[in-house]
Amino acid sequence: MAINTIMSLLENKEFMELLRLGVVYVHLVACCVAIGLVLTSDITMVKDLFKRKTFTEHDNAHMEGLQKSVIVALIALWLTGIGIVGIDYLDKGMDYFMNPKLQAKVIIVLLLSYNGILLHRLVLPALQKAGSLLNLGFSARMLALFCGSLSAVSWMYAAMLGVGRPLAWKYSLSELLLAYPVLIVLGFLTMLVLTWRAKKTDSVVTLHRAVASAC
Repeated sequence: MAINTIMSLLENKEFMELLRLGVVYVHLVACCVAIGLVLTSDITMVKDLFKRKTFTEHDNAHMEGLQKSVIVALIALWLTGIGIVGIDYLDKGMDYFMNPKLQAKVIIVLLLSYNGILLHRLVLPALQKAGSLLNLGFSARMLALFCGSLSAVSWMYAAMLGVGRPLAWKYSLSELLLAYPVLIVLGFLTMLVLTWRAKKTDSVVTLHRAVASAC
């Protein structure tokens, strides 16, 4: 009886449209929450970089909470994304998976998920231990900057693909992803410059303090 009811609902076009609308809405909210958290975190980190602020226990707790919230949002995106794909598959069949825009979104979300694992297991613990981005060793700092750039660009790029309905079927996968690595490199270079300036300023301040103490 229950199976028959479910099958009849799946065959009801109006029900499926409403169901898809609800899933897309939750998907959009999760995406907005994640982007807001990531951008807030990135802006705060840049400000702390120039203030030469060392992480406190409160900052570490806040960062861990922020990371958990992003992970929850990413899981919600995966679940709702799978739901949307499933609904569209029932309506359009196997040809739906040939959509380059869908393939591009899946690739970016996979990279985001792997990047999130790196951030959670390597970057965040290293930052908490060092107390500041400037205090990280060269390799650890480069990894932190790259993962941060990849995260920010990927969230924004995935959101662009999500709302870009006119992009579907009009461009190949390579064309849709053409700007993606370029933006990641630009973001990474921008963070390198900001970090270098902050490091240089920190060295000058330390030198002035040393001279003042000597005098």
